[in-house]
Amino acid sequence: MTNGNEEDRILREWTPILLRSILIGATVVLILGVFLMATYAPGYYVERYRAVQAGHIHQHETFGQIISGAITRDPHSVMTIGLFILTLVPLARVAFCFVLFLKQRDYTYVFLTAYVLIGLVAGVLLGKIG
Repeated sequence: MTNGNEEDRILREWTPILLRSILIGATVVLILGVFLMATYAPGYYVERYRAVQAGHIHQHETFGQIISGAITRDPHSVMTIGLFILTLVPLARVAFCFVLFLKQRDYTYVFLTAYVLIGLVAGVLLGKIG
């Protein structure tokens, strides 16, 4: 087996393992957030929804504020981190496909995958900025 085939095999075997690990990690964090919401702040989202209905918009939180909130067991912060982790699944999948197509020198798919990857990264960045 040549070195290139061995690298392709490793990439094809480890991609699903890594994606499943990210998905399981996100699921665990989201379940923890739901548990915290049910035990520590059962009315938090109802209150927040009613505040938005009344026209009170919440300010965006920085990533540092979200992390510190998660450390203090704030359900909203824990669930937000779970969603951040969940966002990594499509990003990682497209990034692995980009590397695989680049290694295979299939430049049509490299271009298309790069286009999708740029769109996903731009969406994440614009979501954070906007």
